Amino acid sequence: MSSAPTYDFCVLGGGIVGVATAHRLLRTHPGARLLLVEKAATLGAHQTGHNSGVIHSGIYYPPDSLKARLCRAGAAWTKEFAAAHGIPFEVCGKLLVATDSAEHERMLALYERSIANGVEVELIDAAGLRAREPRITGTGALFVPGTGIIDYRRVTEILAAQVRAAGGRIALNTEITAIDESDAAVTLSGPAGVFRTERLVVCAGLQADRMARKAGLATDFRIVPFRGEYYQLPRARKDLVRTLIYPIPDPSLPFLGVHLSPTVDGELTVGPNAVLGLAREGYRKGSLDLRDAADTFAFPGFHRVAAAHVRTGARELRNSLFKRGYLAECRRYCPELTLADLRPREAGIRAQAVLRDGTLVHDFLIERTPRSVHVLNAPSPAATSAMPIAEHIVASL
Repeated sequence: MSSAPTYDFCVLGGGIVGVATAHRLLRTHPGARLLLVEKAATLGAHQTGHNSGVIHSGIYYPPDSLKARLCRAGAAWTKEFAAAHGIPFEVCGKLLVATDSAEHERMLALYERSIANGVEVELIDAAGLRAREPRITGTGALFVPGTGIIDYRRVTEILAAQVRAAGGRIALNTEITAIDESDAAVTLSGPAGVFRTERLVVCAGLQADRMARKAGLATDFRIVPFRGEYYQLPRARKDLVRTLIYPIPDPSLPFLGVHLSPTVDGELTVGPNAVLGLAREGYRKGSLDLRDAADTFAFPGFHRVAAAHVRTGARELRNSLFKRGYLAECRRYCPELTLADLRPREAGIRAQAVLRDGTLVHDFLIERTPRSVHVLNAPSPAATSAMPIAEHIVASL
């Protein structure tokens, strides 16, 4: 064990939050011996590389939450970093569209929250909505001019290149199966060997609960995977809208609903929905991992969530199985879409932390031990917020 390589810092997880943390550590501690470990063959292989690519504004979140504070800072950092390094991005703005009276009331409440969060937003009526987006219908909308689009995997690649240039080591295809924290160091072991580190940061995303248990944390939650299924519109439809088009979200759920999203590579996508996943890292429809499914179904918190959201869950499952139901969600605000417009695109999987009592964890969740920091819940807008999350982590080490 004494011959194991020893590092000042080790980051476990090669998504954008993990890579940003490694980057920040080397900026804060120049010359430090740093190792970033990722079990996949590439960085950003999971949530980072399977999302809508939106630079979020922070409009949705309670003003005193980590999400609200870090998202605002992250949006500014993301745009500045992209501009400085030639990463394509576009500030196209976002419209959150109300389609009935209930959504209109929620829209007004969301407007007040956005003002409290210091987010630039404009409340527009139905005529104003038609003027901005003639093919979108609704009773009104919130226009958020600062929202943008980007490829977060590209951001991750540039950050990783800077980590390597600063002397950090990145080990891909390296799975960690055991974590042993002592008073002297943290020892990581797996098929590729044994590593020792003075400080450990775990940004394991879809495997966050399992890594926490390996490290001996007393966890009262489980990561429940939700598949976000997307469609891609034909190229001939890419000019259907100029801005991102979102529904007004249900505040009882952590999901933002099916939206129309232009991408930086010139596509127009529709999605995602939110249906229970039976494999944490299985992106094909029908993917099943028996261990992942058993983890979910054996957890009491999942049963409480399912019981509380029976109608929502049934609707999401129906829309996953039958494209017409999915189309109906989109046609509420874009009535000219047809079944022929919905062409399959690779799904994403959201790592959603659920407590034993059935509470969905809405905010970022970060816990510490004497020598380690564990990012336990970091779904959207974690990609937007990656560098402020990293700064928050590094400041606590």
